[in-house]
This record gives sequence, C-alpha cells and structure tokens, in this order.
Amino acid sequence: MATNQETAVIKARMDRIPSALSPELVERISADRASGAVNPYRCNDDQVIRRIDRAVDKGTLMRPAFMRDTEKILHLPAYTRYAGKTQVFSFRSNDDLSRRGLHVQLVSRIARDIGHALGLNCDLIEAIGLGHDLGHTPFGHAGERFLNDIYHEHTGRFFFHNVQSVRVLDALYGRNVSLQTLDGVLCHNGEYEQRVFELSDMGSFDQFDQTVEDCIAKGYSAIEHLRPMTLEGCVVRISDILAYVGRDRQDAIAAGLLSPDAFDDGRGGAYNSWILTHASIDIVEHSYGKPRIEMSEDLFEEIRRAKRENYEKIYSKGGIEGDSEAELREAFVKLYDRCLRDLNSGDESSYIFKHHISRIEQQLSYYDRTYAWRDDKDQAVVDYIASMTDGYFCELTSRLFPGLEFPHRTYINER
Repeated sequence: MATNQETAVIKARMDRIPSALSPELVERISADRASGAVNPYRCNDDQVIRRIDRAVDKGTLMRPAFMRDTEKILHLPAYTRYAGKTQVFSFRSNDDLSRRGLHVQLVSRIARDIGHALGLNCDLIEAIGLGHDLGHTPFGHAGERFLNDIYHEHTGRFFFHNVQSVRVLDALYGRNVSLQTLDGVLCHNGEYEQRVFELSDMGSFDQFDQTVEDCIAKGYSAIEHLRPMTLEGCVVRISDILAYVGRDRQDAIAAGLLSPDAFDDGRGGAYNSWILTHASIDIVEHSYGKPRIEMSEDLFEEIRRAKRENYEKIYSKGGIEGDSEAELREAFVKLYDRCLRDLNSGDESSYIFKHHISRIEQQLSYYDRTYAWRDDKDQAVVDYIASMTDGYFCELTSRLFPGLEFPHRTYINER
C-alpha cells in the first residue's frame, strides 16, 4: 500500500485534472457548431480506402462508408463469440463481471463520446472499437501469452491479438473492411500508453500489409511503435485503457479478490466513474482543433499509476485463478500439437476440420475466396484456437485429454 505521503501526491494530482470543460473551450465548440465548421483533421467518409473497389461497399445516404464496416463486424461469428471470452476473470461464477463483449462496447461508447466532442467520424470510431478484439484468445491475456509462446516455438513468429483481429477481418472472413478500420484495430493496443498520439503516414494496403508482417516477424519491437493513421484510431486506443482501468477494479471487488479500500487513490470501485469523466474532459480540452490526440501530464501520470496498480493487485493474481494457470498452459500446448497433427494427417473427422476449416471455407465462399490453410498449418491452428470461447476450449480439451480438469462454474454454494 502507498504511504500517507504517496497517497497525498496521488490525490493532489487527481484534483488537478478538471471535471468540466473550460468555459473558453465550451464557447469555442459552440461557436464552431453554430457556424457549421468541420474538424479539418477528421477522417471523412469519402476518404475510405478498401482493398477491393466493390460497388456493394460504396457508401450511401442510408449507410455511409464506415457505418458499413460496423455492420460487417456485428454480423461476424467472431463478434458473437465475444460474449464467451474472458476479459479478466475466467472461472468466477458471477454474471455481473465483464466479458470481452462488454469491454468492446465500453471502448466504443467512451471513444464515441470523446470523438463527438472533437468533431470526429463516430462511425469509424464505432467500427474500430467494436472490432478491435475480434482476434483475442480465450482466457484473455493469459491465453494470448500461452498461444504466443507455442506459436513462436514452432515457427519463430509472434502472436498478438491485435494482429489476429486484423486477420479475422481481412483474411478469415473476407469482408473487405476499410484500411482505416483495419489500421485502427491493429494500432489499438492499449497496453502501450502515450501522452501524445501523433498520426502515422499510413496510406495504402501495401504499407499496411508490410506493417502487419513486421509485427508477426519482429514482435514487440514492431508493436510498440505502431501509430494510428487517423485521429479516430487514436481516440479508440486511449479509450481502450480508459474502458478497463476502472472497470477491472470494480470487477475485482465484485469477485471478492480485493476490498474497496485496497487501492491507493482511496476511491475503490468509484474510480471507474472518476476516470471516465475526468479523462474524457482532459483529452478533449487538450486535443480540440489539433492534428493529434493528447492529454495533460497529470492525466498521463495518473493513467500510468492506475495501470501499474492494477497489474500489481489484480492481473498478477486474479485473472487465471491460482493453480489453473498451469493446467491451462498444458491444455494450450496439447491442443496445439493435436490440431497440427490432425492437419498433417488430413483427418477431416477432427474438430479443427469440422468446427473451423469447413466453417471458414463456407464463409469465404460467399466472396469467391478460399482458406489457404494447407499453405501454413501453424497459422490455421492459431486461427482455430484464437477463435475459441472459454467454454468451448475447456470442453474440447477435456474431451480430447481426459486427464485435464478445470474449475466448474457454480452459482449455488450449499455449504
């Protein structure tokens, strides 16, 4: 726990972060809207870039370009599976705890609030926000870590959920999602906070494809340098942090992992409301009318502090419950090896054929595309495992490897 002096420093910094927009900025925004002024740095619908120029993807009055991206995302099987994937807590029998489906909605909502105030394209923001975690593994960041370790050992390449989210949208389902949305998804990773978000010079699919390949080949050294090509992407990136840093505290308290007074700022679960309100205001105050997204030094330091405290008190202790982490890692290893063996043997009765390859091939057939799983069988295994919900993963591995057991969720304790 923090000392009294450290707590005083934290509270003093928090008190300096405003709870309302300055009268000067309110007057400026009001005048701009009254005059019909448009943010010159927003990404307009007529700037959309698609890999394939198809008439059916053209924006219309009813369905503008980036609204189409949101609709493409909402109808993906991968979107439906969000509801069954861990955000932080995997085996807790409490339906009030966040799942990944709620997380992406919160990111989208927070980012739209900020984007609306800044005069940005909220359709693009929504598409990035709802699509940014489509490639996330079961069991959250623990599952991502397990899968990366195995994939890297087999191939020398790296697995990151943001890269896989792009693959889901661009390759596995063939939906011709815009470059701007894909770029925002790739660059969303809220694990890497910045005070100022400058735009990249991304402008073509050739550049984008090379960036994706660099992430796969180089890992963190490439990921940490990613910058969105749009302000909308920048807003989603910071909103990803804002969406989880306070909500995860509420979940940790609800799960019984921590008491409300366990956090150094003294706000407990109420921190979520505080950070969402104050951070949004601070970002709008410091970003309005600029070709970048930025925040005050005070807010930047507070976000870094809060994330660090969450890692110390929540993520290192409560996500994958205790001894279950070892069993889960073993299950990932065994499942990867089994799926790879099934592909190499051509066993079409196996689950990876029945539940993954055949379904992806059917989806792609609607767009005259094919799933080239034979060209890279390790990638096909990764595609399959990353697509799984927690429940599917546990049931499948328990069936294939009877010695593996996971905690059973139970709501009624008769003791």
